[in-house]
Amino acid sequence: MTAFLGELVGTMILIIFGAGVVGGVVMKKSKAEGAGWIVITIGWGLAVAMGVYAVGNVSGAHLNPAVTIGLASIGEFPWANVPMYVFAQMVGAIIGATIIYFHYLPHWKETEDTDAKLAVFATIPAIPHPLSNLTSEIIGTFVLLVGLLSIGANEFTEGLNPLIVGALIIAIGVSLGGTTGYAINPARDLGPRIAHFFLPIPGKGKSNWSYAWIPVVGPVIGGSFGALFYQQVFEGKNSVAFWLVGAIVLAVLLGAQYSVRKEQSKVSNYAKVERV
Repeated sequence: MTAFLGELVGTMILIIFGAGVVGGVVMKKSKAEGAGWIVITIGWGLAVAMGVYAVGNVSGAHLNPAVTIGLASIGEFPWANVPMYVFAQMVGAIIGATIIYFHYLPHWKETEDTDAKLAVFATIPAIPHPLSNLTSEIIGTFVLLVGLLSIGANEFTEGLNPLIVGALIIAIGVSLGGTTGYAINPARDLGPRIAHFFLPIPGKGKSNWSYAWIPVVGPVIGGSFGALFYQQVFEGKNSVAFWLVGAIVLAVLLGAQYSVRKEQSKVSNYAKVERV
């Protein structure tokens, strides 16, 4: 098996299990309907672990463009191979999402909620607010890359690493995932969103393309900064890229804070006028 096929198959496995658990929880007349967020986070954690077990020895099991770009940004992966890996991950994600469409065939018609149908494929923010949502994705993927590199720096019993990585995904989901659904992976969100757009899902509604850039840009920024942060702080290797990407992250954080405060101020002023 080639590295390209490894990333394709591994990402496909990731989406089958990940999108599958979301479908089980949100789709009507599923036996897992209403099982809740904890079940979803555990499912995604195990999804990542199974994908890594399947192709870790073939491609390194990035399964995520943010991981691929993050590793390339610190010289741990050749930039020349980045396009091939990202393309494989996207194709694998689309295939995995299509398989889940067929898995839940009779349930699409039974489920009237268009957001629930979209949630099987892609992330939806709890409170739509672009800069804040972008911030959440940056933070989540920052933690992901720092966590992955920290795990790689430790020795575990042979074969245990994928489960530790899965536990990291669960931790991120439980602690940080409630704001945006924690895409932390451009392929995980964009690939299935494309599948949602093209598949003949009964009453599916819109694919919410106005939000689609956030689960792509946020993880790329956060993953790159996480890798550069690890290299800078843990390994003591200074780089200009760390400060440049750090400045971008700071600008997003401050922009999000300003935007939220501005909106809250408007609401407060409106409430005062109403009272008068």
